[in-house]
Amino acid sequence: MENAEEMSIALENRTASGIEEQAAVSDTPQMPFTLQGRTALVTGSGRGIGRAIAKRLLAAGANVMLNDIDEGLLLDAEADLGHTGRARHVAGDLTDPATPEKVVQAVLSSFGAIDIIVNNAGYCWDSVIQKTTDEQFQAMLDIHLVTPFRILRAASGYIREAAKTEAANNRRVMRKVVNITSIAATDGNPGQAGYSSAKAGVIGLTRTMAKEWGRYNVNVNAVGFGLIETRLVQPLDSPNANLQMHGHDIRLGVQPAVLEAVKNACPLGRLGTPDEAAGAVLFFCSPLSDYVTGEVLICGGGMHF
Repeated sequence: MENAEEMSIALENRTASGIEEQAAVSDTPQMPFTLQGRTALVTGSGRGIGRAIAKRLLAAGANVMLNDIDEGLLLDAEADLGHTGRARHVAGDLTDPATPEKVVQAVLSSFGAIDIIVNNAGYCWDSVIQKTTDEQFQAMLDIHLVTPFRILRAASGYIREAAKTEAANNRRVMRKVVNITSIAATDGNPGQAGYSSAKAGVIGLTRTMAKEWGRYNVNVNAVGFGLIETRLVQPLDSPNANLQMHGHDIRLGVQPAVLEAVKNACPLGRLGTPDEAAGAVLFFCSPLSDYVTGEVLICGGGMHF
């Protein structure tokens, strides 16, 4: 039998070995799935969270069609992401009623399939309600709610026919839709009547499509973001705190004092990064979520308005 000193040395060695093994595992994270052979459309992927989502999907092996209103941003994103041949782009204003159909057809023409749709495109145009114009309110509905509806409608023909063919061959192929919403939808936020209403509508669209498309083996879920480090939550005095959209100069960002107060109110004490936001989306794009549908995952560091 080991004496006390020998047992102590043995335990120390085992503990040290375990720590080294854990460190090795954490230093080289293993992907528990692959998206090789799958094709994804990510709207609003020229920068920020959308580009981070595209990066995650490409790293998992998927083909990715990037989309944004600004082709210059898309060319920069393609160069940044690499993966020549698996990352392509189609530019277009998604609030133009004809563009969603063109975007979906571009995916099918380029890759021959569409397996993952991430409805991410959007921006903020904020005002208290007495200063919000009809045009401003409608603009928020158009980009955040009407656009995802049109994208999904445009993809419906392919998705239904593909599922029927697979069923005839006794195959089950799970496809994914991830709609982006916000804690402004679940909690409400002063000054964001249009944005909050549109993002709340996204939740209704998500849950309805989960029920409509379950028969076609499509998981439809939503990720609601809190405050993520993008230009939408940059300090108002930042040099890039303006957006030109349809002839309007729209101010983006948050008052620095408000930003600090929000950080302090967040249980994790900080804003999220685009990569962390993309991680939540990746879960819903992966086989790990094959039996999850109609759900809303809040990715906000525990923060609620």
